[in-house]
Amino acid sequence: MKLIRWGAADQEKTGVIINDIWYDTSAFGEDYNEQFFQNNGLERLSAFVKDNETELPVVPADTRLGSPVARPSKIVCIGLNYADHAKETNAPLPPEPVIFMKSTTALVGPFDDIIIPKNSVKTDWEVELAVVIGKKASYVEEADALDYVAGYVLHNDVSEREFQIERNGTWDKGKGCDTFAPLGPFLATADELADVNNLRLWLTVNGQKMQDGNTSNFIFNVPFVVAYVSQFMTLLPGDVISTGTPAGVGLGFKPPVYLKEGDVVELGIDGLGTSRQQVKNYVKN
Repeated sequence: MKLIRWGAADQEKTGVIINDIWYDTSAFGEDYNEQFFQNNGLERLSAFVKDNETELPVVPADTRLGSPVARPSKIVCIGLNYADHAKETNAPLPPEPVIFMKSTTALVGPFDDIIIPKNSVKTDWEVELAVVIGKKASYVEEADALDYVAGYVLHNDVSEREFQIERNGTWDKGKGCDTFAPLGPFLATADELADVNNLRLWLTVNGQKMQDGNTSNFIFNVPFVVAYVSQFMTLLPGDVISTGTPAGVGLGFKPPVYLKEGDVVELGIDGLGTSRQQVKNYVKN
């Protein structure tokens, strides 16, 4: 299945995509959140759609999409998970996955604006494959890791490099700003993808190709990452793990290139659709 959440921000309803048509499943009565995934929601939703497919209302294709997952308990990210990206940022290959956290308040829809934070001059882009956890995971074995995955989603891990690298402390302060986690357009259940470790992912800025990679170049693949993260924290249903970005980020250019107001970022992953964000400066409300 392909799951969507649609409508005004913070008022999203649920839906599914069938044959490229968006259908309203709000009559199912549950959001796509921790409780949904924990309580076999995917199976129950599938049965609901099958029983009611001819009666489901169609969602207009120009309707705003929100994040396909309601705000999770956490967004866990893996840094430097492609050798070419580590090289372009002058970082050594990590012997173990680099873990950092992204604030859940950064979560926005796939076509929402990216807001350059106050005092930012180094806002950057990162196309990433994100994993959505389907059931509580703690001390998972790598061989069993994919059993804990509900599905996959496209993610732009927007990053402020000065905050991340030059302001001391952890990477988190450059990763969790508002609008820094556009997710979607849809969550594809695991059965929708033949090989999650062999997917092309790309990103453009103003139509210019910046990133063009493949998950086959992971340093640490999806099963390893899920198992590894679960050794350090309990993953709850609906949690998101973003698996890293290939080469082509703004920081890697010489001189570096960063986002500015009016820029348009577009990105995509095989089987997970595309998203598009316009860049705007922070304005105090």
